[in-house]
Amino acid sequence: MSKKKVVKFFVAGEPTGWRKDDIQKQRRQLALASRKGNLLPTARALMALSNVTQDKETARLARQDANYFYALYKAKQKRAK
Repeated sequence: MSKKKVVKFFVAGEPTGWRKDDIQKQRRQLALASRKGNLLPTARALMALSNVTQDKETARLARQDANYFYALYKAKQKRAK
């Protein structure tokens, strides 16, 4: 049997430039730029950040931004059909 190749979407320790102190627009631009404009990897990286952080404000803001990128990705997929 052949093994399936695993594709990693998140590399731990890869800087995103995302900071909770920045305004919403700047946070999202930095996160998207760090993933070369790909919506899904950006959303996954932010969701991973929200899941591992101990700071409640960071978790809330990262989850908000992740949900924003998931919604954009879903809308883009819907338009493509």
